[in-house]
Amino acid sequence: MLTMGSIVLGVADVRRAVAFWTEALGYVPRDEIEDDWVVLVPAEGPGVQLALGLSESPVQEHPRVHIDLYATDAADQAAEIERLLALGAQSVDWDLYPEDPDFVVLADPDGNRFCVIDTAHG
Repeated sequence: MLTMGSIVLGVADVRRAVAFWTEALGYVPRDEIEDDWVVLVPAEGPGVQLALGLSESPVQEHPRVHIDLYATDAADQAAEIERLLALGAQSVDWDLYPEDPDFVVLADPDGNRFCVIDTAHG
């Protein structure tokens, strides 16, 4: 039986991505940070690893795979979005929102899309 090992994001600047994602998620590098690769793990307890690898591929406007980050309610979602924007995330002008979305699409400093979801939303 297979288990999930890591989610891997391609990034243009590994060290910049490490700075953003460690602060965003409370993760730490598992090993020494290389210029082309690093694996981040939760600072405390279990969780999915996030690997960041140097990539020259262009960012996808509508990626087929992305990360969902969960907030406990609308107030927590708003606070987390504000915090992530202060860390260097970017607002995304997302053209595929449904009528009453429970998520907000942001991009990390490398342009990788991710969602912040209000898990208490109707």
